[in-house]
Amino acid sequence: MTASIPRPGKIIAIHLSYASRADQRGRRPAFPSYFFKPTSSLGTSGGVVERPAGTELLAFEGEIALVIGTTARRVALDDAWSHVGWVTASNDLGLYDLRANDKGSNVRSKGGDGYTPLGPEYIDASTVDPAALRVRAWVNGELRQDDMTAGLIFPLAQLVADLSQHFTLEPGDVILTGTPAGSSVIVPGDVVEIEVDAPTAPGAPSSGALVTTVTQGEVPFDDRIGSLPAVDDLQRTEAWGSREAAGLPPVDDEPALSPELRAKLLEAPTAGLSAQLRKRGHHSCFIDGVSANIPGTKIVGTAKTLRFVPFREDLFARHGGGYNAQKRAFDAVNEGEIIVIEARGDDSTGTLGDILALRAKARGAAGVVTDGGVRDFDAVAEIGLPVFSQGAHPSVLGRRHVPWDVDVTISCGGATVQPGDIIVGDGDGVIVIPPALAEAVVEDALAQEIEDAWIAEQVAAGHPVDGLFPMNAEWRAKYDAATGPSTSSGTQK
Repeated sequence: MTASIPRPGKIIAIHLSYASRADQRGRRPAFPSYFFKPTSSLGTSGGVVERPAGTELLAFEGEIALVIGTTARRVALDDAWSHVGWVTASNDLGLYDLRANDKGSNVRSKGGDGYTPLGPEYIDASTVDPAALRVRAWVNGELRQDDMTAGLIFPLAQLVADLSQHFTLEPGDVILTGTPAGSSVIVPGDVVEIEVDAPTAPGAPSSGALVTTVTQGEVPFDDRIGSLPAVDDLQRTEAWGSREAAGLPPVDDEPALSPELRAKLLEAPTAGLSAQLRKRGHHSCFIDGVSANIPGTKIVGTAKTLRFVPFREDLFARHGGGYNAQKRAFDAVNEGEIIVIEARGDDSTGTLGDILALRAKARGAAGVVTDGGVRDFDAVAEIGLPVFSQGAHPSVLGRRHVPWDVDVTISCGGATVQPGDIIVGDGDGVIVIPPALAEAVVEDALAQEIEDAWIAEQVAAGHPVDGLFPMNAEWRAKYDAATGPSTSSGTQK
């Protein structure tokens, strides 16, 4: 800050504000939401920022920073801009490796020393139109971000008015107003420049170039006192800006489970589907030992996996609390997915309860399959979420399990399950279908059901099953004459 601008008492940042960034993330908020950054994160132009040892996803975010000039408390929208004293550039740096356990609050991921450089020059806010400001960012001289405040979802004055509803904005306080599309990962040696200007205002006032250089830290985090950095493909995608930029393979846009295929799988019984899988050499497709909490229910969906490892005190201390893998799985399950949980067949503890079941239901999950127990068993059933499990158990997390990882290959009830596998469950049990086989398996299973229905009619008419089930050549000819040429091979059930 300059001698004429007081040091801020607080720094408030917005999560998503530019339409270009919201479209990149695939979600557009209805209202602004915020987080605080410590004043110890302030930096100046020409400074350095450290990427801590053991991390990989430090990202820059070019932003317009508003500095409050006069006290604002419950100010009207029309009056809000008059309380802004200055406009300048900021780099709202963040470390995606530390987002998981502080989701939303960003305490550690955004609070590092030097993670909020400002400046170098401060533009008099009264001389510019808040709807005609520009923010640009360069990395090693290459332009990465370029957007105008006309592209904001929430006008700058709205942020001031909204925040003033909740607490007093004091002179020197800083509001970071969000970043447009183009934010990405930076590495040691990179030089980032951010500039904010008003290109259509008289004199085209500018903040000048806010310059920050990335260095490599040498001191690792201590796993005895706090959670360690952790990344997955979602964090890499969001940090880099896209899967392609992160070096990840593209996701097939064609869903593994189309509405048409889902409808067929709902019609076909698991017994018939499993018979068709066995015909194709898949004999380990059963999730054994589980039954439905809602009698008569059937589930069809793609697997979202969650893995528990055996309880160990030091591991649970680091991975059991906060925004752990269990919470992340239930928070991220998508419509039509089934959360499949590896609990090593241990039914002496609950692997979910009513709160997580409510979350899965609200997210549109098709169900849950766990080879462990379920807490709040009756309440979960009343919620209406289909759950296949080993039964009820009253214990809470931390007795037998440590929530370890999501979206990885797991073992559940003796079956290997990969993310995206197709899960089908009914009164006969739960099976796993490789997506590439699903269409052929369900077509043959439905054809087999038609054939079996005809066989049942013959048995009901008094015919013996010998030679009829499965059909010999004589009965096959009778069947073909009655129904047309058969495409089924008459697999015995």
